[in-house]
Amino acid sequence: MIASRPPWDNSRMPQFDKLNDDVDCDVLVIGGGITGLSTAYLLKQTGQRVCLLERDRLAHGDTGCTTAHLAFVTDIRLPSLQRTFGSDRARLAWQGGEAAINTIEQIVDQEEIDCCFHRIPGFLQASLELNRDETQELQEECNLAQELGFAASFQATSPFSGQPAIRYANQAKFDPLRYLAALAKAIPGDGSAIYEESAATDFSADPLEAKANGHRINCHHLVIASHVPLMGQIGFFNATLLQSKLAAYSTYAIGTKVPAARYDEASYWDTSNPYYYLRIDHHADYDYAIFGGKDHRTGAASDNRERFDALAEILHKFIPEARVDRQWSGQVIETNDGLPYIGQTAERQFVATGFGGNGMTFGTLAAMLACDWVLGAKNLWQDLLSVDRKPVTHAVDYVQENLSYPYHIVADRFQRSEARSTREVKRGEGKLLRRDGQVIACSRDETGKLSQVSAVCTHMGCLVHWNNAEHTWDCPCHGSRFQPSGDVLAGPAEEPLAQIKNQREAAVK
Repeated sequence: MIASRPPWDNSRMPQFDKLNDDVDCDVLVIGGGITGLSTAYLLKQTGQRVCLLERDRLAHGDTGCTTAHLAFVTDIRLPSLQRTFGSDRARLAWQGGEAAINTIEQIVDQEEIDCCFHRIPGFLQASLELNRDETQELQEECNLAQELGFAASFQATSPFSGQPAIRYANQAKFDPLRYLAALAKAIPGDGSAIYEESAATDFSADPLEAKANGHRINCHHLVIASHVPLMGQIGFFNATLLQSKLAAYSTYAIGTKVPAARYDEASYWDTSNPYYYLRIDHHADYDYAIFGGKDHRTGAASDNRERFDALAEILHKFIPEARVDRQWSGQVIETNDGLPYIGQTAERQFVATGFGGNGMTFGTLAAMLACDWVLGAKNLWQDLLSVDRKPVTHAVDYVQENLSYPYHIVADRFQRSEARSTREVKRGEGKLLRRDGQVIACSRDETGKLSQVSAVCTHMGCLVHWNNAEHTWDCPCHGSRFQPSGDVLAGPAEEPLAQIKNQREAAVK
C-alpha cells in the first residue's frame, strides 16, 4: 500500500477551535502554514497580540506537502539571478536564505524543539536526464558563488549521481510539522490566539477588520500568508494584477527506503528544467530518500498519476532496490523574475507569495520581514522583494505565463462533455458534463458517492480539470484547486465552486 502523504504527516499538530466570537488584536495573520505560523510566533515574541486564522487545519495545505529542504540556493540559478538583479542583490537574495535558516535554528534551540534539524550540504548536480558535459558551466557557477562570498566547492562527481556538481555548505533539513507544532503551541495566550476552520472574508479598511464564521476581527495590521494572496482590501483589479505575476505549478514527490549509509545525508537538485530534487535522511537501519520533480502548470496535465511512475523510473536507475511507499504532490508558486513578492500592498496590509521551491526559507524570511514591517523597523530585504518592484525583467516569460488565461477562456467555450451520464463517472474519477447549459464537475469517491458542482472556477471563470492523482479539481488558468465538494483547497479563488441544483444521476441529453 502506497501512502499518499509525506512522512512527516504522522507528526501531530495541535488543534484549535473555530472563531466563535468577535476579536480585537494588534495583528491579524491569515494562513496557518510556515509563513503564517512563523509570523505569528515572531510577533508574539515582541509582545504583539496576534490572531491567526486558518480556513482548514494548520499546515494542512502546501506547507504540509513540502519536502522540507532548507536551502539558501534559489530556484533561479545564480548566473541568471546576477544578470537580472546585479551582483549585490543576487548576494542579498542568497543571504536572505542564510538568515532564514539561521532563524529557524535559533528558534529550534530557544524552544528546544525536537524536529530533527540538521545542517547538511547541498549539491547542485548536472542534469539527470540530459547526456551532456556540464563541467565548465558548473565550474563557472561555482566560481561566481565563491566571488559573492558563499561556501561553494566544485566536485567532479556528485555523491549521488556521479555527475559534476557544486557542493554548497551549511544548508539544512528538518521535520517541518514537528517544528510548526511547537510554534503553534507557543502562540496562544496573553491576548494571542489561533482559530482553525475559520476562513477570512469581507475585509474593510476603516476600521481595518475581517470576518470569519460571521464574527468580526478588528486589527491594526493585516498579514496575508495564504500561499496565493487573498484580495484583502486592495480590490479586484490590483489583486488580479498581482496574481497575473504569479504562476502555479504542481510538483510531485515519492518516498522510499534505501540501503543505509550508501549516500551522503544531503540535499541534491539538478540542472534540468524543471529540476529534480532529492533528500536523503539517515536512520539506524536504513536511509530514506525523497525524490521529486516533474513539475507542470497546475491543471495542465492530462494524467497526473503518470508523473509518479516517471519519478520512480528515474530513481530506479540510481537505486534499483528502491520500493516506493509514499507519493504525494504539492503546489509551488513561481514569479516572473524568480524571487518572491513580500511586502505591503495597501495601507496596513502585507502579503507574501511566490516562494517557488524555497518555501521553507522564503516563508521564514517573509515572517521576519512582516515582523519588522509591523514594528516599523527597516529590513535589508524589503526593497529587493517589494511587491511593486520594477521593472518586469523577464517580460517574455511574463507574457507566456499569462497566455494560458485567454487560451483556456476561448477553449472552454468548446469544451465537450467527457461523459454522457453521471453513471459513466467511475469510483475515484472526475469528469466534466454539460447539462441544461451548465458545465458540471462530476466526481465519485471510492465509496461510490457522487459529487456535482459547477466546473466554472470562481476566480476568473475558467473551467477546472480533474486531477486524478490528488482527486481535486484544478484550474489551469491561475492554479486554484478545489475539493470534490467544491470547497477551496488553494487560491487565488476565494469562493467555493457553485453547487448544482436538482442534482441527479441521469443520462445527459
